[in-house]
Amino acid sequence: MTDVTPATAPLLELREVDASYGATQVLRKVSFTVADGGMVALLGANGAGKTTTLRAICNTFVRTTGEIHFAGARIDRLPTERIAAAGIGHVPDGRGTFKGLTVRENLRLGAYLRRDTRETASDVEKMCAHFPILQKRMEQQAGTLSGGEQQMLAIARALMGRPRLLLLDEPSFGLAPVIVQEIFRILRQINRDERTSILLVEQNVRLALDLVDHVVLLETGRVVASGLPSVITADEAVRRAYLGA
Repeated sequence: MTDVTPATAPLLELREVDASYGATQVLRKVSFTVADGGMVALLGANGAGKTTTLRAICNTFVRTTGEIHFAGARIDRLPTERIAAAGIGHVPDGRGTFKGLTVRENLRLGAYLRRDTRETASDVEKMCAHFPILQKRMEQQAGTLSGGEQQMLAIARALMGRPRLLLLDEPSFGLAPVIVQEIFRILRQINRDERTSILLVEQNVRLALDLVDHVVLLETGRVVASGLPSVITADEAVRRAYLGA
């Protein structure tokens, strides 16, 4: 028997996951992995089940069957707060910042599950190094920020929990291209420097393909293709049907 070492074992693994909202089933036998330190794009048309997949991983708003494993432990029956504490950060669609709180207060809330509270201040400084505009906005209410600034704050707040895996749902939505390029540059840097794994839901297919090292394609709640971006884009039928190219 060949042993699977921690270096080769996936950080996240979904095994035949179904997910439903009440009587409406959205995901059907979804299986894929995210490598430790990897970046995966979850692509597909609207309604394919991308956001539901992220919610299933975090156990929020959906009922699931099947198995979800993170860092070698099964998490699909854990409450959401324990999944977050295990090392999964989630930036939902719509960003989800606390608009009545300041930027500083939002960042501190991102670390509320951590026990090493003495290091919170240094991590706030680190977030300001990643997103310099936040330093200038530190005492402003989040609701007064621009859309791009709110997205940066949402990502920074999630990173304050020091996650091993960051889930991002449509981070480019509604933002100017120059802001999107900057956010994706920062995500690449965070992945490279801190080895934070990323699972990205994104409608900007070309930008996503340039960022990630693996692609999972969903159609009506099922995985229809997965592989390296170069392999996926080399398939003309897949390109036309799922990637709009």
